[in-house]
Amino acid sequence: MGANSPKFVIGLTGNIATGKSEVLKMLARLGATVIDADALAHRAMAKGTPVWRAVVEEFGEGILGPDGEIDRSRLGEIVFSDPKALRRLEKIVHPAVIAATVELIQAAEGDVVAVEAIKLIEAGMKCDSLWVVTCAKEQQLARLMAQRGLSEEEARRRIEAQPPQEEKLALADVVIDNSGSLEETWEQVRAAWERIRCSKR
Repeated sequence: MGANSPKFVIGLTGNIATGKSEVLKMLARLGATVIDADALAHRAMAKGTPVWRAVVEEFGEGILGPDGEIDRSRLGEIVFSDPKALRRLEKIVHPAVIAATVELIQAAEGDVVAVEAIKLIEAGMKCDSLWVVTCAKEQQLARLMAQRGLSEEEARRRIEAQPPQEEKLALADVVIDNSGSLEETWEQVRAAWERIRCSKR
């Protein structure tokens, strides 16, 4: 991905509830073809797929809802309280998501593709420019509780289940600080986009 493709691939990552999806929408408005790897993971785990079968085999039928689909909140309770369980899940899901992402990049019509993935670095996805979205931990906590209806304890557990933001920031080509207003974030995204467009001229 990236190096072997004529397309310029932006890898967009950051810890949970830092605002990656908002930045992805901004990149779409600027003209990038956007890929949401989390949505691909949902699709990969749909009932009856090889990934679904592997996840159910690994974690048991207790993670299934009445319709036979994987109940992501039940699965989340298991993997976000046990780092080893989270790694086992990722080992099953990541290869399918990477394969689907590569296909979409190759099929994309535009010359700039942005891939949003919370585990982009850990999954070993290659890109031409690594963008990391960050914000204050208190903001992550508030957003998780508001957007997903989690208790403070559940939200903290999910935040703490991830590597420190500093590890991602150390690898970033572009850092988008999403602690301020939407307009301040937009200005950062637009400036970084213009640098890419200038480098491609």
